[in-house]
Amino acid sequence: MTFEELLREVEPALQRFVRFQIGNRQDAEDLLQETRLAAFQSFGALREQQNFKAWIVGIARRKCADYYRSRKPELPLDELPEGALTQSLHGLVYPSPVRETLDELNDRDREILRLFFFEDLPQERIAALLGVPVGTVKSRLHTAKQHFMDRYPYPPKGEKKMFTKMPKVLPDYTITPSKEPPFPVTWEEIMGWFIVPRLGERLEWAMYEFPEKKRTEYMIEEVVARAEVHGIEGVEILVKEYEPMENNRIDDRNFNERRLVAQLTDTHCRYLAESHESDGVKRYYTFLDGDVFLDNWGFGENNCGNETHIAPKGDLTRDGSAVTAKDKPFLLDVVGRYAVRINGKTYDTICVLDVASYEAGVVSEQFLDANGRTVLWRRFNADGWGYGRYGKLWTELFPENETLTVNGKTYVHWYDCITDYIL
Repeated sequence: MTFEELLREVEPALQRFVRFQIGNRQDAEDLLQETRLAAFQSFGALREQQNFKAWIVGIARRKCADYYRSRKPELPLDELPEGALTQSLHGLVYPSPVRETLDELNDRDREILRLFFFEDLPQERIAALLGVPVGTVKSRLHTAKQHFMDRYPYPPKGEKKMFTKMPKVLPDYTITPSKEPPFPVTWEEIMGWFIVPRLGERLEWAMYEFPEKKRTEYMIEEVVARAEVHGIEGVEILVKEYEPMENNRIDDRNFNERRLVAQLTDTHCRYLAESHESDGVKRYYTFLDGDVFLDNWGFGENNCGNETHIAPKGDLTRDGSAVTAKDKPFLLDVVGRYAVRINGKTYDTICVLDVASYEAGVVSEQFLDANGRTVLWRRFNADGWGYGRYGKLWTELFPENETLTVNGKTYVHWYDCITDYIL
């Protein structure tokens, strides 16, 4: 669909959102026009048209924040990141992370922030109320703001600040081909999230972007309950995402919480549902919701999932960095046996290669040991993948990174994942 066609579909929702945020009708109309123009100019960067509504509302949200920031330089708190406070027809709204961060401060810090920011009192008036010199007010205000920023954004109530065991820098590793034939594996991990969907399972894992090899985000997952979706039984997985990469964020947050429902059978492992909160709304998607679910969570023909018993099928063959693939969908196959040495230990593994079966333009290497657990996962992007977003080929973005070729097409190494299984 064209930009104009997509805009017509979401225009009523877009207008409702902006007009609720902006009390002045003329200013709201101006901001709507700015939003439409900004969206039109960056439309080429939108990867999936099905995300158009959330994408353009996100642009409008940022425009609203800019609007109030430009009109009230001392919006509480003046150093907060964008989105910490919002304005509506009912006045300033202080989301729970702000309130909960304030709750963590001592009484003196909380009091002076309240008087200065929330009651909008001048420093001279605060000094008179507290019976201290103006200079003391300035000093206390500076200290209180720093204490606030050291703690913001505070996790939602009941959510403790987490300290992951995942290292900040990916341990060095080597991958050595073996002359021994690959061994068969029972692989029960859910595709892309590494946890086995079985009650009692818990897992931490992290991403590391190359060439720096620094941790970009990490996940803490736990299977918390039995669940049923449309009459099909599975288990619920609580996923906590910390410091997500920009393209993985929800509402530009540094912390996301999802709940997945997955099913493990004797032959396959698949997703049944996913839920998360966005724009203050709890959103649910199930395997019956068509492309909106399947494009993100579906795998295999008719969402059958990934096979749990894997051995070489001959769909993919590998010679060094060159891969030959058959012309068929869902290309996932074992392409060899390798010794992976990482974190001071050597693992005997098979390499499961996935060619665009989980996401178009993406190849992944997944090294599994005899227990069917992931030792190392590596992602490669097609050279032109995401060109509209990044404006460069991957060989231009990361000219020193490792490459693979699949039927002569170049793929560039982007990031790796490891789990606490190897720690």
